[in-house]
Amino acid sequence: MTGHPPGPLWTGRASNRVQWLLAAAGAACLALGIELAVDASWTSGTVPLIMSVIGCLAAGLLILFGTLAFVHVAVTVDSQAVEVRCGHIGLPRRTIRLAEVASAEFVPRITPQHWGGWGYRWRPERGTAVIVRRGEGLELRMDDGKLFTVTVDDAENAVRVIRTHLRALAH
Repeated sequence: MTGHPPGPLWTGRASNRVQWLLAAAGAACLALGIELAVDASWTSGTVPLIMSVIGCLAAGLLILFGTLAFVHVAVTVDSQAVEVRCGHIGLPRRTIRLAEVASAEFVPRITPQHWGGWGYRWRPERGTAVIVRRGEGLELRMDDGKLFTVTVDDAENAVRVIRTHLRALAH
């Protein structure tokens, strides 16, 4: 436990409405799989029917849950840690202790293309990121040199709060 006061608490979010379209496509695949299973009037055999049903259900679930997990991200900063929660149920979740953070930077423009798409990403030359939309975000450099980036609205104020806590931890 540190002796410095808790200081300001910061919370922020970022969301991506386009992800809802992808979630709808996943729901459509699920519906197709259910329809195929219920209306089993295929004349080409049972194996193709089962493969089609399983394929549609699997694709639908992967698309639906994979996109809903990254419809939005919520970031909370307090005197001890930065917590990043994704989607409506907060998974995946990452908590980064400020004692492990060397610096925090405001990044004015982050794009999914820089990271290979939306979601929880890892690139050897860039580190780890949670990307839910293009725009501003924050980048944390850990004591071990690894980077963590997250797109979030009002990232500039988040960086100010993190830096305040890092200075307090240094004393």
